[in-house]
Parts: sequence; C-alpha cells; structure tokens
Amino acid sequence: MATIAKTVVATGASSGLGFEAVKQLLGQAQPYRFILGARDVGKTKTAYEDLKFDAKHSLTVLPLDLSNLRHTKTFAEETLEKLGSDKIDYLLLNAGISNPADAPGPNGSKWCESYIVNHLSQHYIIHLLRKKLEDSASRIVVVSSGAIRHVTDPTVLDAELKAGSGADGMKTYPNSKFVQLLGAHWWRRQVAGKCTVVAVSPGLVPETGIGRGSGMKLTNQMPDAKTVPEGAASILRAFTRDDFPEDPDQIFLTSWGEWWDKSTIGLTLDKALQDKWSPSKEEIEKSEGIEDN
Repeated sequence: MATIAKTVVATGASSGLGFEAVKQLLGQAQPYRFILGARDVGKTKTAYEDLKFDAKHSLTVLPLDLSNLRHTKTFAEETLEKLGSDKIDYLLLNAGISNPADAPGPNGSKWCESYIVNHLSQHYIIHLLRKKLEDSASRIVVVSSGAIRHVTDPTVLDAELKAGSGADGMKTYPNSKFVQLLGAHWWRRQVAGKCTVVAVSPGLVPETGIGRGSGMKLTNQMPDAKTVPEGAASILRAFTRDDFPEDPDQIFLTSWGEWWDKSTIGLTLDKALQDKWSPSKEEIEKSEGIEDN
C-alpha cells in the first residue's frame, strides 16, 4: 500500500535554505506534495525540474511577491483552490530579507519592506489559511534567527521599522525577525490544541546571501558558520521534533537542536507586545488598502 503524501506549503523556497530543505525532502522515501510561492515562477520551476526528483512527489509553484499584500492574498486563495479538501501537514514560513528602511514602503505601506516580507505578509498568510490549518492539525514552522537577541529595547521597533526611517539592515533584520517571533508566540496561543507552532533557527549560514541587503559581511570562516545543507537540516528538524518542553512558551528550536530557555527569548514573551505586533486579518487589510473580495 502506497504511503500517503504529506503536503507542505512554503514561502522562501526558490533558493537558499528553503530550496535545500525541499530538496532534502524530495530525497526521502516519504512522498510529499509541495505548494511553493515564488516571485520568479519559471526560474523556480526549472530549478526543481533540474533535480529530476522521483515522480512519487508532486510540486506546484505559485506566484508570490511577499512585499505586496494583495499578491499574498491571491497566493493563499490559489493555494486553497489547489488543495481542495486535502489538508496541509506543514506550513513553512522561510522567506527573509535584510533590506534597509531607506525608501518609501511597498505599495504605499507605512512599513519598510523587511518588516512586510519577514513578518506582516507571512503573518497574513496564516490568517488566510487559518481554517484549513486548524482543520488539518498542521505544524506551522517559522524560520527565525538568533539575531532576535540584538533587540534589547522593543520600544524602538515602531520608529525603526517604518518606511523611510533610515534604519540600516543591521537594524531592520533583527527588528523584523524579533517581531516575527512575537507573531509566532501569538499564533501559538491562538491555535493551541489545534496546530503546533515551532520557531527554528538554521544557524549562521553565510552562503544564503541574507546579509546582502544589510551590508553584513558573513563568511564561512566565522565561528559556528554552517553550510546550506546543514542549515536546511536544522529547519527540517522542526518538522519532526516532538520532545516539546513542558513550558508552552519554549517554542524556539536552536540550530544545535536545543529548545532555547526563556531567559534568552524573554523579551518576546511579553503578551502585550505579541498582541500589538500581531494584527488581525481585518486590521491588515484595512491598513494596507486591500479590498475585501
């Protein structure tokens, strides 16, 4: 009897860690069905076709520009249409950029692009897929970063994440990843008993090019630097780990395989902050000018 395919919906899987994570899953005996969002659909399809993966797997690439909330909404709608009555086993939110806040916000947003891509759009995707995720008892995997430790004063987030604030990528990246982790905690509370939410760090992976937008100089000679395959393997551990700590706030899986203690992620455990940076679907659509179809 054939093994039932597991369905993965993913962002940030057209290159780098996301591409490598999907590649590793395509090499497994377990069959997978992938629905991936990508800016360049043709290039992404070609990259996966070149892997010549086993036909027991299936892979669909849909258009997704996370800097545009309308495009994000269309991606979610097309994903649900593709799924029909089928469930989502894993939602992988991997997309990330480190661009400075030195320009107007995308599509008239008051927020900088790094905030929209790293947090708001992917937070919106969970809202749009929420019923399907809950009905599926999905695992939601949020790819976070140890850079969240660089945020020591959350009161600066409002100012530095605004479009045109002048904050460089060395600030917008950790700030937006910090807010993303606030959102992961918020979703853990919202879907408790229905879905599993795991935040995971792939570690320091210079080859992904994540430092390009920020000007960060990352090299493989840095202490604790990991290869892309190693970083992807760290992400995939979040798919299968079930040894969750008794404390439900400990949702962050490190790249070395431990659950980060509350003292390390303490600032992200403030429920008032979680609520503030986790707008509702309606609030997002109103603030970003998305028409309700």
